[in-house]
Amino acid sequence: MLIPVERAETFYLPPPARRPEDWSAILPAERVFRWTELRQQRRLVPPEGYIIGQQAYARINHNRWVADCPCGSAQVVSPKDPRMACTECGLGWVRLLFPEDADAVEASVTDDLPHLRNWWADDDPANPYRVVADKEGS
Repeated sequence: MLIPVERAETFYLPPPARRPEDWSAILPAERVFRWTELRQQRRLVPPEGYIIGQQAYARINHNRWVADCPCGSAQVVSPKDPRMACTECGLGWVRLLFPEDADAVEASVTDDLPHLRNWWADDDPANPYRVVADKEGS
């Protein structure tokens, strides 16, 4: 049985209830706010604007697309809505950098068990496997 890589739209779901809420009209990047509100019992309002010049790389970590906030928090994200805003520190919307073909990247890790599915962008400075050429280009 194929277990797909988790994205925000399938991770952040309303709790089961007699009449479950429909979150289909909530954009994937905004669902984390509703999800966190329900679990922490505190009001959260998504920010209105982007942080100019701020961006982050998305990566697959243990079968989930995630992005890290500079504060140390992280959240599940989606290539269908490439942005995130932090529910912990309040950082506004940040543009996320996904690979051009996220589906192909997901397919490249599906032979692994879900807990072993990890992928980093080659250009991501936080990539622990990144190869950096020395100043002479070797």
